[in-house]
Amino acid sequence: MDASPSFSTNGNNNTIPVMDLQKPDFSNLVHHWCRPARASSNDYADRFIPNRAATNMDLAQGLLTIPRKEDSTVGISPSREAYRKLLVDTLLQGRTRIFKFRNQPRTPKRSFLDLPPAQPIKKQRRIPHHPEESLDVQDIICNRQLNLLDWGSNNILAVAVNDTVYLWNATTKSVSELVTVDDPITSVSWDLDCRRIAIGLNNSHVQLYDPATNKMIRTLQGNDQDVLVGSLAWNNYLLTTGLKWSPSGQYLVSGGADKLVHIWDISKSDPLHRINDHTASVRALAWCPFQSNLLASGGGKTDESIKFWNASTGACLKSVNTGSEVSGLLWNKSERELVSSHGRTKNQLVLWKYPSMAKMAELIDHLSPVLYLAQSPDGCQLASASKDETLKIWPVFDDQVKDYIWFIWVLLTDLSQNNVLALPPSWDSRPADVSAETLYQYNSRCNRQDCMFKDCISFDIETHLRIHILFTENKNKTKDQQSQFITN
Repeated sequence: MDASPSFSTNGNNNTIPVMDLQKPDFSNLVHHWCRPARASSNDYADRFIPNRAATNMDLAQGLLTIPRKEDSTVGISPSREAYRKLLVDTLLQGRTRIFKFRNQPRTPKRSFLDLPPAQPIKKQRRIPHHPEESLDVQDIICNRQLNLLDWGSNNILAVAVNDTVYLWNATTKSVSELVTVDDPITSVSWDLDCRRIAIGLNNSHVQLYDPATNKMIRTLQGNDQDVLVGSLAWNNYLLTTGLKWSPSGQYLVSGGADKLVHIWDISKSDPLHRINDHTASVRALAWCPFQSNLLASGGGKTDESIKFWNASTGACLKSVNTGSEVSGLLWNKSERELVSSHGRTKNQLVLWKYPSMAKMAELIDHLSPVLYLAQSPDGCQLASASKDETLKIWPVFDDQVKDYIWFIWVLLTDLSQNNVLALPPSWDSRPADVSAETLYQYNSRCNRQDCMFKDCISFDIETHLRIHILFTENKNKTKDQQSQFITN
């Protein structure tokens, strides 16, 4: 086909070339399907629509209605044919059609509601096998009859080293000296609100000091100057020597080198029970925090056992041989667990699961026998002092309880009438403002270590109204975070 160019002129007599092309003929081509034209920029088509103008309808009708002749045995192996039949039976389940209308849906063979509920995933417990802090305590007295550590509710650890008491602040990691006395110190103990600290001496005297001023309040003189004060225990404002109070304040217990354990009921003058099951000196004693009449005791070198007692009946509930002398026992405040400290040969701390007494972990870092134990006020950390003159801090117990015991009470103060409009339970006084004194008053009445007030934040919401937010001590939440929580 020859297409030659031609020329034409416009109104301005300019010559314009014009190409005259002959259009191709597509009428002889057969197309069963035609692609539609491209949609314009304003069209948003989501599918192609067939164009049936060029479709041979007779041929299509024949292909749909005339049965196809197939020989199933030709070109198909027996295994493939068996697989095809199995697939048809499985998918169609005897039906000739896959889709059909039904009044009701078919009942499933098994509903997902019949499946067992998923079990909650418990947070993985991580028990560190190395101490969080390690401090030197040179010249510490090595005597299993003494108690030279006590961790107060103010998060300050008191450590008696020879004739001096040092205070280690667990929050700021700072160390300060409280007092130096003339005689060797044999025991230390904070009172409930940490306004006083008792110091036992080797001449049977007990001295009370004010930690805020480092001044002595008074001296309590014993009857026998040849008897040392090996242990001190507070019950509210009542101080005892050589004994340990139960959490309920109903029982007292003592143990000693005579291998005996004595349990007293405060309503009676004579011992309630006299226990002689241990075969060595008894120095480790610990009352259970979740069962007021459950007592744990630990024996010395030739005994090496931990025994559990019912203080009401005096019955031995369980006895476990630990393999080494037991120098200390402490319970977990939030779980059924306890820690024991030991001497040779491993000089270790052992975490036990109660009541099975399965050994959960062994903490080995001391080079000499562990002599003294103390527990942090939140119950999560332990302090251990050893004959190797080191003090170690262990984050042994789980800290889950710290996540929700931190916000306690809200007080609303009417400044115009100098009166508190809302009070916690058992709070007798009605101060005009919240101070450390009022917190101490409530702590002494509450007598619960996990609900003691440690901090207060105040907001003036009106000209005459002030709101006070009381908190317990919590290492995970700073004062700014607590303020932000209340503000939000």
